[in-house]
Amino acid sequence: MKAMLLSLLLLGAAPSGPAPSSLPPEALGAPPLVDASPTAWSCTIDTLRAGKECVFEAEVPPAKGANTDVESANIKLLKDASRALCSEAVSIARDGTPDPKLVAVCERKYADVVGRCGIEGNTPVVDAKGRFAPEARACYRALSSVLQDVQLMASVASTCCECAARSQCPGNGESCYAAVSRQQAGPTTLACMDERCRDACSMMLPPSASIPRQSPSRGSPQHTDSAAL
Repeated sequence: MKAMLLSLLLLGAAPSGPAPSSLPPEALGAPPLVDASPTAWSCTIDTLRAGKECVFEAEVPPAKGANTDVESANIKLLKDASRALCSEAVSIARDGTPDPKLVAVCERKYADVVGRCGIEGNTPVVDAKGRFAPEARACYRALSSVLQDVQLMASVASTCCECAARSQCPGNGESCYAAVSRQQAGPTTLACMDERCRDACSMMLPPSASIPRQSPSRGSPQHTDSAAL
């Protein structure tokens, strides 16, 4: 009996020393392989573009105080990505149709946020593998919010505001996107959109009967023709 127990103990004992190098990587006794590439949950430019939830797992050196060179590099890196991110955000929401004016709105809003994203040069905003640093969490969330707002504007307001600009409705231009997407357009603007851009703006317009309208003055022509879409 004692001999049997001793044999079992010897068989179950882990081998001493390193595993033989001849073992294939998939073998149970082979040393573990470390994959240092970003995981699928890392916060990167790609997750920012896609609006995905992510984890801030960058490997950055400990902060050594403010550094103007690092701060400038942080801001430049994010600004360089703005054109592509804004163009894609608008194009995806409009099924590939561009809207240069809305892209310009996005770039300006994005630049306003990036100006506060240098995190005082305490640490790089992304590491060597392109992962956002934990210290850049607020910056990342603010940039993501800009892109999401612009996608909403592109989805519900872009076509309407393009028609409003062609039809010379009041309140057109860059301010139109926010006003229409938030349903804050004034009564004069709504009346013009209802008369000239009903098809383009139907998603965001209230019923025609509920829109206040100014009585036309005597002798002034009434514009009732619809703009070509």
